[in-house]
Amino acid sequence: MKKRVALLLVGLISGMAVALAQNVPVGVVVALKKGNPQGLDRYLGEKVNVIIQKQNSDLDKAAAYSTLETFFNSNPVRGFEVRHEGQREGSSFVVGMLKTDNGDFRVNCFFKRIQNKYFIHQIRIEKNP
Repeated sequence: MKKRVALLLVGLISGMAVALAQNVPVGVVVALKKGNPQGLDRYLGEKVNVIIQKQNSDLDKAAAYSTLETFFNSNPVRGFEVRHEGQREGSSFVVGMLKTDNGDFRVNCFFKRIQNKYFIHQIRIEKNP
């Protein structure tokens, strides 16, 4: 019985450590899976570099939201699959494949850590050939 309790505690502690070490906000992945710009809004930084199909714009938070909303409305999302994620010195990133009714798009999303929270400072969405 003591072994079971000990294993359970180790499992819980390990799970909590993994959750706390998360550097890519889960909400971003969920919002991308649903094509939900409102879900991304809370993670947008005050200034965001938005690149959609080689159109590069440095935008404030409101304009970035509007641009992403237009993209998602024009490309209904069927899913998002994380391909790679990582971190380095106060920043992190996620790379994935966004599946839409108009084809697949590669998404690169880069985050900066500000006061122990990660905010999107660049999002790149490019049509997958």
